[in-house]
Amino acid sequence: MTKAVWGAGARIAGLLIVIPTLFASASCGDLTRQGTASSYLIVTVLEAASGADPGKFQNTLFSDVITIVDMDGVKVATTFADLASVTFQLGMKDAGAAGSPTAPTSANAITLDRYHVRYVRADGRNVEGVDVPYAFDGGMTFTVSGNATGTFELVRHTAKHEAPLQALGANGVIINTIAEVTFYGHDQTGRSVSVTSKIAIEFGNFGDPQ
Repeated sequence: MTKAVWGAGARIAGLLIVIPTLFASASCGDLTRQGTASSYLIVTVLEAASGADPGKFQNTLFSDVITIVDMDGVKVATTFADLASVTFQLGMKDAGAAGSPTAPTSANAITLDRYHVRYVRADGRNVEGVDVPYAFDGGMTFTVSGNATGTFELVRHTAKHEAPLQALGANGVIINTIAEVTFYGHDQTGRSVSVTSKIAIEFGNFGDPQ
């Protein structure tokens, strides 16, 4: 189905113009082992799902800037936020429980409380609001004592109504980016911990799930 364009009603036709391809996919995470905490986080999986199809997590996110939905037989153009799923593993710098040096104690558990998302492009054009969406911070709260998985917002609704994403609904361009996601938290003694991981995102006006 041909998709509607915000504020226009025109139809989008022809081939998409592809901005230089980004040769990157999800990363297992760049460990941040600085600081005084005796434990650290390993990102073992980072995947994302389009808000139009939130149950389908993949290593690359195809972020649709406009989605056509059926509301009582009427086709309506709307936008969805896109979600990501991350799995953490707890690692130990120093000895843990007595008799089992690699086993963490309750003090080594890490509680995550926020994250930061920044978008970059391989061609170096990284001006926020011009070349890539604006970076943002989000809140999250869960504790990692061994392995743990959580979900969070990777692309906000508002980003799809701002430059440069808003124009993609009409111009047929695809923007390839890497989302750099940094997670922040602390162990149970209050010492700070952070870890950064990356995932590829392609922004465009894609076909809608049937």
